[in-house]
Amino acid sequence: MKELAYLPYMHGALTALCLVVALYFLKLWRRARERFYLFFAIAFAVFAVQWAVLGTSSEYEHGLWPYATRLVAFLLILVAIIDKNRRA
Repeated sequence: MKELAYLPYMHGALTALCLVVALYFLKLWRRARERFYLFFAIAFAVFAVQWAVLGTSSEYEHGLWPYATRLVAFLLILVAIIDKNRRA
């Protein structure tokens, strides 16, 4: 398992980057008050939580719950795009 020793570091980096992106979209939402940005901020926060849990647990990312959380995040992004196009 020596080749998997870097995984906690990668999960930590992905968590931090997803949080940065979520905070950026939250900042855009506060300025523009567009629901589009809020949906994206929530989606990236879900991604960050998922990576953080993966980094602190001994499970691999090929389980059911990581795919379920990614599905929720991608559905939020899809809802944001559809909502934005219907209002335009």
